[in-house]
Amino acid sequence: MSDPEIAGRYQLQSRLGFGGMSTVHLAFDKRLERRVAVKLLAEHLAEDPTFVSRFQREAQAAARLIHPNIVQVFDSGQDERTGQYFIVMEYIEGQSCAEILRDDGWIEVDEAVAIIEQACEGLHYAHRHGVVHRDVKPGNLLRSRDGEVKLADFGIAKATEQSSITQVGSVLGTAAYLAPEQARGEEAGPRADLYALGVVTYQLISGRLPYEAASLTELALKQQQEEPAMLDTLVAAVTPELAEAVAIALALDPRERYENAREMGRAISDGALGISPNEHRAPTRGARHATEATSVLASATRTHSPSEGRGAVAPRQPRRGPARETPPVVATAPTRRRGAGLRRLGIAVLALLALVGVIALIAVLSSPATTTIKLRTVVYNDAQESAEALKQLVGENMK
Repeated sequence: MSDPEIAGRYQLQSRLGFGGMSTVHLAFDKRLERRVAVKLLAEHLAEDPTFVSRFQREAQAAARLIHPNIVQVFDSGQDERTGQYFIVMEYIEGQSCAEILRDDGWIEVDEAVAIIEQACEGLHYAHRHGVVHRDVKPGNLLRSRDGEVKLADFGIAKATEQSSITQVGSVLGTAAYLAPEQARGEEAGPRADLYALGVVTYQLISGRLPYEAASLTELALKQQQEEPAMLDTLVAAVTPELAEAVAIALALDPRERYENAREMGRAISDGALGISPNEHRAPTRGARHATEATSVLASATRTHSPSEGRGAVAPRQPRRGPARETPPVVATAPTRRRGAGLRRLGIAVLALLALVGVIALIAVLSSPATTTIKLRTVVYNDAQESAEALKQLVGENMK
């Protein structure tokens, strides 16, 4: 039996993944003879006319996003035979960040920073072209085998917003990655994507979410009542500057987050190197918020567990990276003072020697021929003693 086809062109092969909204298959494009990924949307989506019209517009917008860090959309439409809506995308041979977390639990700090930097570049490009993702999560960050990171599923989230699907209580995406304004049902802008990517960053590094919630209601309450533990209190390899950079992305007020995704990417990269994110951005309430959160949470996490009072099963204990080394403090000031004192004493001795020479010359020129100049070797280990002996020698010759 031959493999099923979509649109008479894409031959479906193995299933790559599935979720509540879609199923993704590895497929073969018979016309261009290449492997592609075909996302088949759930059948109930076709029953919502609002979704269909929005999906078609947003799929076209996503297809215009051509960037190294965005999964390219090749084709979209509705299969005439089955009535299923589909999206054809480039096939990325590798793993999603969700699969990496499932297998490993967390990612080394440098590795996570490299992933987020690339994701920020993809988001920055999309936002500049007027496209907001609205569903940034580990499952939509794909990493190829050569380390290239690409964001997937642009446009699908916006197509589903405000349709009858959400009106009957369906939650788009995973609640943990929704920005507070999204959880309140407000319009989500580019900074909602930055918040979601901040949650992803937090999870990749620590192996846990900043807020553990089972519903939008619970998430909204926890966001207002709790502060997530700072990353540097959970993982030793995280610098305070990197923890602060992530905290800015997680600010509850969108105005306190980064201006754009590129700024966030640079702050994350610099933070890993020990550079404060505030060195490259104007002082904002977001910076003050992050600093205050750092000081408050650093003391709070010393007295009780970050998961205390959550009423949920504690996540797997994140590994602690190598502790940050503090360079030894070298006491150089006393050494400099001693060296300066010796230099001054040496200059004084040389001046005395020059004075002795001048006096001896005057004595020779002005005294009778029978005048005898008394000379003796003056050698002492101590410079002070040498100076006193020279004074005595000068006195003897002046008599």
